[in-house]
Amino acid sequence: MSTSSDPSAPLTARAHGSALRGRGWLNTGGAELDLESLRGKIVLLDFWTFCCVNCLHVLDELRPLEEKWEQELVVIGVHSPKFEFEKDPEALAANIERYEVSHPVIDDPELETWTAYGARAWPTLMVLDTHGRIAGNLSGEGHAANIDRLVEQLVAEGEADGSLRRGPAPTVLTERTPQTLRFPSKLTVLPDGRLVISDAGQHRLVVFQNDGVTVDAIIGTGARGHADGDEETAQFAEPNGVLALPDQVAAEVGYDLLVADTANHRLRGVKIGQDRLLRSRTATEAITVAGTGAQWMQGEPLPRGEGDARDYSLSTPGT
Repeated sequence: MSTSSDPSAPLTARAHGSALRGRGWLNTGGAELDLESLRGKIVLLDFWTFCCVNCLHVLDELRPLEEKWEQELVVIGVHSPKFEFEKDPEALAANIERYEVSHPVIDDPELETWTAYGARAWPTLMVLDTHGRIAGNLSGEGHAANIDRLVEQLVAEGEADGSLRRGPAPTVLTERTPQTLRFPSKLTVLPDGRLVISDAGQHRLVVFQNDGVTVDAIIGTGARGHADGDEETAQFAEPNGVLALPDQVAAEVGYDLLVADTANHRLRGVKIGQDRLLRSRTATEAITVAGTGAQWMQGEPLPRGEGDARDYSLSTPGT
């Protein structure tokens, strides 16, 4: 047990991590990983399940850490289902693709690894040092800064005793084939009859003509991110709910569509371009209308209908 209440401080007494057992592995190209082959790396075990919104928040929190420590850290998702339908291997594979999980995942439907590590809550994060010993144990979300400091200290330890082994994580991702929609979420109909679908799996909006087949416009680069701008430069992160505004409201606020930009923790307004007789098409523009981009956490102030909505944090707006 750690002698410090600081969650970023490494444990002083460290037990060796248990074997990673489950039904199989994803994002490894079919290879099975074990702690022995990962010696010399900092290993973070993320115990999650795909219907847990807190677990999805942690996936986003880990992305910058995986990039920052790409040579020293290996994140392994341990998918430990809470409900029976979450045990479906096809559903798990689909959700790994949907949420762009870019690290190895062990499928743990019988909670073997979950039990071996004594996990009790979704999500739980276990951090192992370069010798495969448990150096940190955190539950819940909002620990990105703590994990960053913990990894920094464990990297220093590994450098000092010569055990640190740098190199890329053993991740093998399947190449995505282009398609019109990937995990479409919501649909709304514009006053002129065109249909707008939030293409959550490709971080964009797709506008169809009123035949529901012909693509009229694609709004967003298709890369996860946040940027205001026209249809070729705007960026979203897992957009979900879309609402077409009545003409009178749209004219007043200056945009036609309200979008729940879920993983960005923002609401976006989109003015959708349209063709005009004998004149060039009007421009499409996406703006941010609410949310700072930081996730609202328990205890923070709530919007009270005054001030700039962009100064308040939101948490996973969806519908």
